[in-house]
Amino acid sequence: QVQLVESGGGLVQPGGSLRLSCAASGFTLNTYAIGWFRQAPGKEREGVSCISSRDGSTYDADSVKGRFTISRDSAKNTVYLQMSSLKPEDTAVYYCARTFYRCSRYVSRYDYWGQGTQVTVSS
Repeated sequence: QVQLVESGGGLVQPGGSLRLSCAASGFTLNTYAIGWFRQAPGKEREGVSCISSRDGSTYDADSVKGRFTISRDSAKNTVYLQMSSLKPEDTAVYYCARTFYRCSRYVSRYDYWGQGTQVTVSS
């Protein structure tokens, strides 16, 4: 059975760092791309970063480029999102989701989602 479980969220001061984890089960990262999304209160869900299946190509939203890094550990079937230089506007619930083979910017292309993990950036 397919499952995605996020962890690693929390409260951090501006300028701080967090590492989110997305543990996948029921499928392998060799076949599915994993995207990180976030949703702040009153806002639409937006894509943050994505890592493709076969070649591990990565994509980042302009708002996080140079600050966030997506990576994966195929042996652990886990994808990570290392977040640095965090800003208050990064506050949101962060979700990971899977899509077949290649990354997509469209939320509707992702068929399984995790439950989300809260990230709050505040002093």
